[in-house]
Amino acid sequence: MLITKFAIPDIIFGHGSIKYLAQCARRLGAQRILLVSDNGLESSGWVDQVRQILEDDRLDCVYFNDVSSNPRDHQVHKGAKLYLQEKLDVIVALGGGSPMDAAKGIATIAGNGGKISDYEGANRIMRPLPPMIFIPSTAGSGSDISQYCIITDVERQVKMSIISRSLVPNISITDPDLLLTKSRSLITASAIDAFAHAVESYLSPLASPFTESQALLAMRLFIKNILPAVRDRDQAALEELSTASAAAGMSFSNAGLGTLHALAHSLGGMYDVLHGMVHPVLLPAVMRYNLAANPKKLGDIGRIVIGPRVCADERAALAGIDRLEELFAEMDTPLRLRDLLPDRTPLEKICSMATRDACQLTNPRSAYCDDLMGICEEVW
Repeated sequence: MLITKFAIPDIIFGHGSIKYLAQCARRLGAQRILLVSDNGLESSGWVDQVRQILEDDRLDCVYFNDVSSNPRDHQVHKGAKLYLQEKLDVIVALGGGSPMDAAKGIATIAGNGGKISDYEGANRIMRPLPPMIFIPSTAGSGSDISQYCIITDVERQVKMSIISRSLVPNISITDPDLLLTKSRSLITASAIDAFAHAVESYLSPLASPFTESQALLAMRLFIKNILPAVRDRDQAALEELSTASAAAGMSFSNAGLGTLHALAHSLGGMYDVLHGMVHPVLLPAVMRYNLAANPKKLGDIGRIVIGPRVCADERAALAGIDRLEELFAEMDTPLRLRDLLPDRTPLEKICSMATRDACQLTNPRSAYCDDLMGICEEVW
C-alpha cells in the first residue's frame, strides 16, 4: 500500500468568520502582525475592516501592500525586510493568490534567509517559518490551504514553483462574504482555477483516497454552482464555490498538479496573464492529451460534467471535455491561446520552460517539449 500524507491548516469557515481573526492571532502568540494585502482589497474596504478587528484587540499591525498580480521576487524580499526590521511575529494575508503567495515568500525569507529563488522546487525549506493566518478573498487559488507558493523571478521571466510542507499556513479563515465584492470576471477565473486544481490532482499519480474524495467534491460543487454564481451572484452558490476551492486546495496540496499548471506558470512568467484565464484555453486540450493515461478517471470527470451516463469511459470523458468547452464559452472566457499571446513566436520557449516546472512531475502522462507544443498548437 502506498504510504501517503495529508497536510492541511486549521480551517474556520462560514459567513462572518473573519471576526475570529484576532482570537486566532492571539492563539499563535501574536503581538505585532504583518498584514499583507493589495490595492483591490483596500478599495473594497476589507483591509480597513481587518485592521479594525486587530486594533479592537490591541494588536499592533504593520501593513504591506507592494504586491502585484503574479507577485515578484523583489516584492517578497522587500516584505521580508520590513518583517524583520519591525520585529513582527505573525503574518496575516488577506486577498487572492497573489497576496497569499507573497506572504508565503516573505515568511520563507524571514525564517530562512537568502533569496526566494534559493527555495525553487520541492522540499528546500529547512527552517521554521513565522506563524501564518490566511483570509482568501477569492474562491480559487487554494493558497490558504496548500503547500505551494508561486513567485515570479523577474530576471528569468519564470514563475517559480516552491513546494514545502512548511508553506501550509497555520490557520485559514474563509468568509464567503468577501466574494460578494468581487467582479464577475474574477469569480469566473478563480472558480475555473479551483476546478483545474481538482482535475489535475484527481489524475495525479500521487492521488490517494484522502485527496480523491476532495477532488470529486470540488468538481461536483463547481458544476452545480458556477453559472448561478457568475450570472446571478447567488449567495448560496458563492458559498459552495468557496467550499469547492477549499476542497480542491486540500487535494492538490497533497497530490500535486500537472501539465496544465506547468504551462500556465511558464506563460504567466513571460506574459503576466491572469492565471485563471489560462485554464479555459488549455484545460480541455490537456485532458484530451492525458486521456490515454487514465481513461477511467477521465470518465469519472466526464460523468460529473455531463451527468450519469451508461457508456464507455472514453466516450464519457470526451463528452465531458466537449461540455466544458461549451461551459467556458457561456462564461465569455478566452478560448484560444491567440487571445492571450501576441503571436506564436514564444510558444517553443514557453513549452521548454514548462518541462522544467515541478508540476510536470505529477502529470499522469509524460509530456516533453514537442508534446506541449502539440497541445498549444491545438488551441491556437
